[in-house]
Amino acid sequence: MKKRLEMLEQLQEIDYLIDNLKTTQSGLTEEMSGIEQALIDARQELSGLEGRVVLLEQEKEELESSQTVEQENIRRSETNMKEIKTNKEYQAVGREIAAARKQAAEIDEQTLQKVSQIEELNTEIATRKETLAELEQNTSQRRDEKQAEISKIQQDIDADVARREAITKELPPNLVKRYNALRKQRRGQAVAGARDGYCLGCNMNLPPQLYNSLYKGDELISCPHCQRVLILKLQPAAQ
Repeated sequence: MKKRLEMLEQLQEIDYLIDNLKTTQSGLTEEMSGIEQALIDARQELSGLEGRVVLLEQEKEELESSQTVEQENIRRSETNMKEIKTNKEYQAVGREIAAARKQAAEIDEQTLQKVSQIEELNTEIATRKETLAELEQNTSQRRDEKQAEISKIQQDIDADVARREAITKELPPNLVKRYNALRKQRRGQAVAGARDGYCLGCNMNLPPQLYNSLYKGDELISCPHCQRVLILKLQPAAQ
């Protein structure tokens, strides 16, 4: 029975190692996802800027088309003025030409604003493309580094799982089942030390008779409070 208790304790130590390795591996996987997401975000931002340029170019073309129409209207009105005979008609056409020229001037101003915005965005896009190229290179390198770490940890996990299987094969199936159930119920700790009359798993006082039975080591004894399997842990002798 003492050997079984020692094997259960070894099993728990291995499970602790596996749990910690999996936690580390999960953290690395999240880091790698974050690295990938940063690259995706950078590409989307660049695509968004390029989309804005396309939209501005379309708006500029529409303004230029409107400007062409306004200039044609002005020319037509100026031609018509030569044929006007009454002062009233002349003044009316003059007002139309003035309004059209004002509209044309506003269109010119809006067009210049679009051109300026396009130039600014193109400058930013060029910078973003350089940054993205560097990010893609760095991402590839960092991804490879993280993947290498993850693979190394997986090798360690596989080795510990093999050790775990070797131990569980030497233990009775019902004991392994009980151990696994306790681990699940007690946050990964199925085995607890007992010292000075206390369970070190839940820090509760153990009945004296039960605690004394631990010295014999001829049976599996569970804590009556947390149900963990108890292993006697005596204080080291004073030097």
